[in-house]
Order: sequence, then C-alpha cells, then structure tokens
Amino acid sequence: MKPMPLILMYHSVDRVAEDPYRLTVPPELFERQMDWLRRNGMRGVSIRELRRAWHAGRARGLVGLTFDDGYADFATRAAPVLLRRGFTATVFVVAGEIGGGNAWDDGPRRALMTEDQIRCVAHTGMEIGSHGLRHVALPDVDAEDLETELVRSRSILEDVSGGPVTGFAYPYGRVARREADAVRKTGYEYGCAIWRCPFSGDHALARTYMGDRDHGLRLRAKVFRHQLRWRTRV
Repeated sequence: MKPMPLILMYHSVDRVAEDPYRLTVPPELFERQMDWLRRNGMRGVSIRELRRAWHAGRARGLVGLTFDDGYADFATRAAPVLLRRGFTATVFVVAGEIGGGNAWDDGPRRALMTEDQIRCVAHTGMEIGSHGLRHVALPDVDAEDLETELVRSRSILEDVSGGPVTGFAYPYGRVARREADAVRKTGYEYGCAIWRCPFSGDHALARTYMGDRDHGLRLRAKVFRHQLRWRTRV
C-alpha cells in the first residue's frame, strides 16, 4: 500500500474571546502555518486533488487541507490566505444549516457560510464536501436517517455549489464499519475520519487535528508522527 499523504483537519480561522472546544486558529497563526508548509516544500490541496495525485503516484510534497463545519470565516479569512499561496482545500459543509449557525454546539454561536459564499469558494477551486445534514453522530442514527444524512446533504450541496460532491467528513469523527460502508454505497468517493479511527481506507481517511498551539515544532512533530505511522504499516 502506498503511504497516504498527510491530511490536516481545521475548523475555524478567526479571533474569538471564547473557544471551549479549541476549534479556532487565529488568522495570523494560520498564515504562519501555511508559510511553514511552503517553506518546507509542501503545498496544501483539496482531498479531491490529493487523491487524484496519490493514485497517479504524484502526491509527493502535497498535504491535504480540510475545514469541517463550513464556518463563514473559511470564505472570509482562510480561503484568501490559501489562494495567495496557490493552495486549495476541502470545506465540509453541514447542508441543513447553510447560512445559519452551529446549532449542534453548546458553546459560542458561529456563523456558517451562506449559499453565495459556498458558490464563491467553489468557483475559486475549493472543494465542497458534505458534513451531513444536521451534524449528528452517524453511529447514533438508524439506517433510514443515515441514508438521509448522506443522500440529502449531497443533493443540497450539489444544487448550491453547482458541482459534484464526492467527499464526506464524519461529524465528531465518529465512524464504524456500518457508516463507512454506507458512505461508499451512497456514491461518495471518500470519507474523512480522524487520527484515532480504528480502521483506514478511502472511506476512513485519517486526519491530523490542527489548533491554536500548532507552531513550528508541533507542526514538525505531527508531520513526523504521520510518516512514522505509515512507515510501520507498509
């Protein structure tokens, strides 16, 4: 098996007074993180681009960049930073909450991208993926609701973005075999999980969390950890 390139998992890029779940990276730190990648010979890309390059044997130097939940600051803060550096990313949108807020959290309210913002970032080359319809943990729903979360969310996002939606990210990172199989069977090309997922594959891609403490040394350690993990598996 070819080693899978590193995939980084972000949520929000903003300045906030309260961040109990440590989902937010300050804009100035995010810029430094992207510059660190570039200085070290890496280019951030969407998962769509990363997988195509990986399967073609041309993924050397590429790093997957993902943003969960579809916060409005992806359009206003993150995307401009990425575009200035020639990077792309995948943003996973909660299809039933477009233009609203993170109603699933009990923390501070955050605005989510509007339809216009989704279309705008898609037009610049960012990939739109699904994060479900309501941001529910998929292992907790029955088979009918699971299919609705997967199929209906993709339909909405394709209508909004005007392009295909081929990737899914599991809310809260929670996924078992049933959910991964459902993502595959409903037509998604891949699914994004988290670092601690007990299995791997196209529909359970491991990602490395990024937060407000990830400066140069921690970034280097996370890259090394990813490389070590794959070295022990192949």
